[in-house]
Amino acid sequence: MIRPIRALPLLLLLPALLTACGTEKADAGGTRTPTPRATERQAELDARLRSLGIAPELVYVTDVPGFTLAQQSVGVNGDDGFSAAYWAEGGAVVHLYAERGGAADCPGGYVCVAPAKGRVVRIGGEKVSDDVLRKAADAVHRPSPAELTALLPPAPTATTPVERGDLPSYGDEAPDNGVPEGAG
Repeated sequence: MIRPIRALPLLLLLPALLTACGTEKADAGGTRTPTPRATERQAELDARLRSLGIAPELVYVTDVPGFTLAQQSVGVNGDDGFSAAYWAEGGAVVHLYAERGGAADCPGGYVCVAPAKGRVVRIGGEKVSDDVLRKAADAVHRPSPAELTALLPPAPTATTPVERGDLPSYGDEAPDNGVPEGAG
């Protein structure tokens, strides 16, 4: 009779321990509801994309083993699409173009995926095999906020106007072109 009495407190404590295991609530879709800060951050990133002429819903990235994003290649494609290039040692380049359309709009020499209705991502390359292009196409995904932050150029900062040294302090403030010939 002594053994069941010892086990009783553990049995009573077990449901409380199991109930406290998780701190997140499950939702129907299995995804987390974004926090207000995350929503604000995403709105800021979307605004930066729009300022570059890129529709946020057309931004896709890929993971290609051995290739690195060429950050300076990130830009607009067409009216409001997205483009980026990934490079590897030896001069190999993988190009990613995302735009409105469908997989039927895929030109020769590209591997295309249609990640959402009305969107197509074209993957092409230079000095790369078809296998690498297929792997890159299979890895196409929407960027996480961290990936998007690394992808975009730095956010503009507020600056004071540049003080020009060639503007006179009188008159219509046109530039002073009174520099003698050959002095420059």
